Amino acid sequence: MENIPNPIIIQDFITESGAIFSSLPLSFTLSGLPLHTAPIVLVNHALTGNAQVTGENGWWNDLIGEDKTIDTNKYTVLTFNVPGNGADSFVIENYQDFTARDIARIFIKGLKALNIEQVFAIIGGSVGGGIAWEILALEPNITEHLIPIATDWKSTDWMIANCYLQEQILNNSSRPVEDARIHAMLCYRSPESFKEKFKRTLHSDLSIFNIESWLAHHGNKLQKRYQLSSYKLMNQLLKTIDITRNSEDFETLLSKSNAAIHIVAINSDLFFTPQENLETYNELKKFKENVSYSEIDSVHGHDAFLIEYKQLDHLLADIFKAETIAK
Repeated sequence: MENIPNPIIIQDFITESGAIFSSLPLSFTLSGLPLHTAPIVLVNHALTGNAQVTGENGWWNDLIGEDKTIDTNKYTVLTFNVPGNGADSFVIENYQDFTARDIARIFIKGLKALNIEQVFAIIGGSVGGGIAWEILALEPNITEHLIPIATDWKSTDWMIANCYLQEQILNNSSRPVEDARIHAMLCYRSPESFKEKFKRTLHSDLSIFNIESWLAHHGNKLQKRYQLSSYKLMNQLLKTIDITRNSEDFETLLSKSNAAIHIVAINSDLFFTPQENLETYNELKKFKENVSYSEIDSVHGHDAFLIEYKQLDHLLADIFKAETIAK
């Protein structure tokens, strides 16, 4: 079962921008087999996610759990909360102090504090997958498998533009969390997804379109459970994914790693587009053998990594189920 140990305290952490934190709490959850008794899977959460990946409120419990794709009878599943993500009482006010790489550095310190030299797999969707890329670039031998889903090793101009608009809404709106969420939902889904779901229908009680009612509902729902400071921070991380910034070039960084890289894109993703993921795959193939590319086929856009469990199970079965047979 999932358990929530005491947070790790990261001492004297200096961000890349030079901000100093004398102590940073890094909270985490463990589920599945006890630590150091089985292969470890590190799961990185997405923007509004947290370390609760399994169990009743687990945001990925269709993928992770007993007899699921990532089987908690066979693996130890470790998930860190991004410090400041709102899952605990720790708040980061100056969100611009942090980049995705800073979070990767903090997670690596967390692994070392738990005496973990290497994990079996690092998996993450969206910004969590971007942080996974950053971890591998910093520590090439830390994992056997990297599984970035609906993400990439860098934020594109399109992504940066969307995050900039999010930031403007978060800093200037009178209803920042609701309004930013409404905009974000347009990028998380796709025109086809909305067409299939709503068909231009009207809400009989409210005399507005059902799509409007649905967007308002998502805005209100997030506002009730999510802090403004957390949203600003996570948006900043999404904007700053780039393993090559102030570092070596893509090929130099990734050729240091023997990890198998399994890129999973979504054919309707408007945020991290499949074209961009294919470019990454083709770049990797020039100098690396153990790379694969697959696509989730869905109308639902970026959020399909949280929706299309059967497809994800099929795409990931070779990694997680073959390993358990081999053991």
